[in-house]
Amino acid sequence: MSCSHGHRAPQGYPELNYSAGPKWVKDLTQGRLGTFTGGHYADVNLSSVLYTHRIDGEANIKLQVWSAPGLTKPTFKEAMKQDFKPAKKYQSFGPSWTNHWWKVSLTIPGYWQQYEVVQFEFDPGCEAMVYTVDGTPLQGIADAPFPSPVIAQLVSGITGGAGGDRRVEHIVPMEARKKGSYDIVIESTCNGMFGVPWNGDTIEPPDMNRWFTLASADLVVPNQDAWHLMWDFQTLREIIDNVWGNTPLQNKSLVVANEIINTFKKGDPSTVNKCRKLVEQVFGENWQAKGAGIYEEGEKDSKIWGIGKITTAYLTSVLTSSRATLSGTFHSSCHIDTAWLWPYHVTQQKVARSWSTQVDLMERYPEHRFSCSQAQQFKWLEQLYPPLFEKVKTKILAGKFQPVGGSWVENDANMPSGEALIRQFLFGQRYFEEKFGARCDTAWLPDSFGLSGALPQIIRGAGMKYFFTQKLSWNNINRFPHSTFNWVGIDGTQVLCHMTPVDTYTAQATVGDVKKGVENHKNLESSTSALLVFGNGDGGGGPLPKMLENVCGDPSSSFLRRIRAVTNENRELPTPYMGHSVDEFFDMLLSTTDQGSKLPNWHGELYLEASHYSPIKKGNRHSEILLRDVEHLATLASLYKPSDYTYPKKNINDNWEKVLLNQFHDVLPGSAMQQSLHRSFSGMVYDDASRLYAEVAKSGKALLEEAFSVLFPGSVSIASAEFNGASLKNIVAVNTTFLPRREIIKLPTSGLQALKNEIIQTSTDGKEAYVIMECGSETTNSFAVVSDLGGPSLKNVPLPVSGVVYTNGSDHFVLRNASVQLTISKGRITSLLDVQLDRELLVEGETGGLIIFEDRPNYWDAWDVEIHHLEGPHPLKFENVSVLAHGPLRASVKADLKHGQSSISVTISLDAVPATVTKTNSRSLFVFDADIDWRQRHEFLKFQLPLNIHSDNATYETQFGYVQRPTHKNTSWDIAKFEVCGHKYADLSEFGYGVAILSESKYGFSCLGNVLSISLLRSSTAPDAEQDQGEHKFSWAVMPHQGHFLESDVPNAGYLFNSPLFVRDTRGFSNQILDQVPFAVQGAPNVLLETIKRGEDDSKKTTTVILRLYEAFGGHANATLHIGAGIPVKKAVLTNMMEDEEGSTDLTISSTSLGASKLQLNFHRFEVKTVKLVIGKTGKAQSRDSWVTVDPTLEM
Repeated sequence: MSCSHGHRAPQGYPELNYSAGPKWVKDLTQGRLGTFTGGHYADVNLSSVLYTHRIDGEANIKLQVWSAPGLTKPTFKEAMKQDFKPAKKYQSFGPSWTNHWWKVSLTIPGYWQQYEVVQFEFDPGCEAMVYTVDGTPLQGIADAPFPSPVIAQLVSGITGGAGGDRRVEHIVPMEARKKGSYDIVIESTCNGMFGVPWNGDTIEPPDMNRWFTLASADLVVPNQDAWHLMWDFQTLREIIDNVWGNTPLQNKSLVVANEIINTFKKGDPSTVNKCRKLVEQVFGENWQAKGAGIYEEGEKDSKIWGIGKITTAYLTSVLTSSRATLSGTFHSSCHIDTAWLWPYHVTQQKVARSWSTQVDLMERYPEHRFSCSQAQQFKWLEQLYPPLFEKVKTKILAGKFQPVGGSWVENDANMPSGEALIRQFLFGQRYFEEKFGARCDTAWLPDSFGLSGALPQIIRGAGMKYFFTQKLSWNNINRFPHSTFNWVGIDGTQVLCHMTPVDTYTAQATVGDVKKGVENHKNLESSTSALLVFGNGDGGGGPLPKMLENVCGDPSSSFLRRIRAVTNENRELPTPYMGHSVDEFFDMLLSTTDQGSKLPNWHGELYLEASHYSPIKKGNRHSEILLRDVEHLATLASLYKPSDYTYPKKNINDNWEKVLLNQFHDVLPGSAMQQSLHRSFSGMVYDDASRLYAEVAKSGKALLEEAFSVLFPGSVSIASAEFNGASLKNIVAVNTTFLPRREIIKLPTSGLQALKNEIIQTSTDGKEAYVIMECGSETTNSFAVVSDLGGPSLKNVPLPVSGVVYTNGSDHFVLRNASVQLTISKGRITSLLDVQLDRELLVEGETGGLIIFEDRPNYWDAWDVEIHHLEGPHPLKFENVSVLAHGPLRASVKADLKHGQSSISVTISLDAVPATVTKTNSRSLFVFDADIDWRQRHEFLKFQLPLNIHSDNATYETQFGYVQRPTHKNTSWDIAKFEVCGHKYADLSEFGYGVAILSESKYGFSCLGNVLSISLLRSSTAPDAEQDQGEHKFSWAVMPHQGHFLESDVPNAGYLFNSPLFVRDTRGFSNQILDQVPFAVQGAPNVLLETIKRGEDDSKKTTTVILRLYEAFGGHANATLHIGAGIPVKKAVLTNMMEDEEGSTDLTISSTSLGASKLQLNFHRFEVKTVKLVIGKTGKAQSRDSWVTVDPTLEM
């Protein structure tokens, strides 16, 4: 009880009050904060004192410039030999993508030695790089891509740029300041961080005639105390903006920020430090003086993980029972798209700018660690900027600059073949090991558009067990349910996967980012850690100095320490920690989740829609198969004729590097930039990619000819002018698939004049003859590499009985043989019939064929296919149908039609052979060969069939297996899969029957209900205004099959459809044909032998052969791998996909009676095995007769 018997007034509390009181209007006070930096009041607020001095006169700054002609990119040495001309501030230069070199001579006032920092500010409005006068890159200069609103306000109008994400300052070394003079060279390139979009919208096509202005070329002295106050104030604003609700911390921060505005006076420098003292009310008393000791306060189990990453920054959130804390691996990053809105050669410059900047920051911020992915970019640096590469290498060996990812590029993960995905890691990991002594432990694909369920097995096979990504945050229908989980692939292999809950790989390391790392985390019940990935990215750049001030900068200005100081006093923000590496973060995840057993599992693919660009996808598929065949035949040539032939490893690997480069995640999917709306410019991304594919095709064909010249001396291709088929027995086919096959092939009649009486069918113009070629036997499983035409008689056509065409002469055409029949009536496919079963495969009353849809995504034009595109179908009719071939070996009709400005020609063929000879009741294919001049905009061309088949799932080939996806729309997850990725086939099956569509270059399919379709051409206009415009040639096939998919030969048929025979004229050596099978798989029809190559570690003393096999149907298998007698195997081991013998498993080699070898291999569902054979000495090179003579009784 408290009472008073006197009348004393309370001490210090006045009795009377005549004031209005300090009551505020909170939202107005919060709005006031934006007036303290930049903006309308920049001449009187904090921005006005950020610089103590600024001079730009000719007495202190001398500029000279040389503009490289056209789009040339001269080296430093080449540029220095040129005639430079005087230049000045505000000078214009251009146009887009051109390169300009500046010589800069600075004279520094002597009294400036008293200041802590002196900077040269160079703002060309575009990207640039600073060099020493002897050509060593020092740092990059970048424009502002997407300045954050807070930062933009802080420095707008101060640095001469458009926002705080710019870096235009170069620190003048102290020795130069003492000397009084400083010379540097700057190379500027006329593009921004995100290219040169014509209207400012990042994804729009480029403006090819943009000019830039040198807005700043000034010597400046920054006011360090004022800059520190700016970062203090920024921290307060971020707390105010991100701590929601009416909380004590938010209100206290707002009160202090408001008091700072009231205290600051432009004309009184002492008010800056007074303002900084006010901040201690939120950060804690003397917080700055505690330095790193700030982490020893507050949470007792705090850990300091200082990290940096060029693609990310990490932040780990730890929730205790009492409060949320954030153990943060702040990992700096500058994710550099190897190509996107700029071509490859611009990326090479971006790499040098970004990485030189990070090396410079490491010198200034010792705690700074930085990671980057993509071995290709390291190789570019090594080739083009050797001095900088050595500096980067030094930082790598010191543990500061950390390679991550293990892949050649950050590749697309949907469309590359399984073997290509392996090569991404094989080339990447081996490069990192060779150059820096270590491989990567964490796979890294933060920006790839969807991830194949085959990846976990490949990642583990590449020696990694961790995986980071985040792109699924783009999903516009479903929110992915996990942040940290075990990703289980289609074969059952798992990797520990983390998707940052911050939902970006270009975070700015702000309070909001830190807070989101906890609040958006979806698995806090099982894992309490998150990665925060920070640094400017996509176009490169990485963390800016202000971000490092935020995260790991000098003790007087560490933003992370500011946040930690705040959380030591308050409980309304997560507590940040610092880490050392990405791998350490994942190690911590394993240790805190009982080796992942406490984490949820996600099985199968990580789904995201794909983009489109037809020529690039065709180039990719054909290049992959070409290199597979080159490796196969080159390996055989090196084994059988070692004295005559050397395996061309360097040439093969050079070609692979080009293919792997084009598999970058913005190139292969079709989301990169090509050229302007006016087609007035070339040399952009897809010109580069097409050139690389052309180089691969040229080189690959030459390598094939070299191998053929050894395996079949004197032979020529039937396409050669030297072809002269004096005897059909001289014609052989090289089959590189290890599957038996019987096919109709075309031979030029010009080389068959002496045999024209033996030919039973020619083309309409008489220039080509149709003949049957059979390789191997479906009964003996003797899959010969080559076989002549002497087997089946050309005049006794085998089943299916000869294909024929029936027509009424106008609008009704029927293609038929003994197994299948297709009817075109009035321009549409009205019937697809299984003749043997008399079963109609199309729904009665519905038709199939080509169909057009409007294609207008909500924003991301080349990226997204929106579900509403399906609402406006427009079926096209085949017109001007005519008969090209009547049979008996091939029956064909041709249809021509016009749609808008486009011309479409499709030839439909039916051959007198089954799709495969591996299945006794295999049906024939209907092959569609399209020749299209495509001129549509925002339209989507597909081919579809409404099938009389019902199933809840359709089957699509993926790498090393298949994936099944729903045909219905029961859930939002089902709805989202209306356009999906597949490789060589898509299939709809029910018990007893199914129909597949095969593709030789397309990757887009769908199956909605009973309608199975393949996507053929799109026509988006951003970022490439000319996507898919022009001429296209491609093929697909319709394959009816008896039995469900799992009983079918669809995978084999898809494999063969993509693998043309190599037909050659042996010119007199027809009795010397290789009949022994070098390698074959028996006893397991579900196991395919995919790859044959020489080992990566081969030398003059060691010869090894790598065989890659996989189970293709989703089951177990006990397979026998046969190795021919001409290949003496000394040792056989199962290795990982990196071909490492360490940790490998020895295999038992069994010998046959005639000197051949065999191995037993057990497979589980979709398992990939890598077999390494160590080859013994073959002795004296055998004569040709000893290994090519046909002998039907010869045992393998």
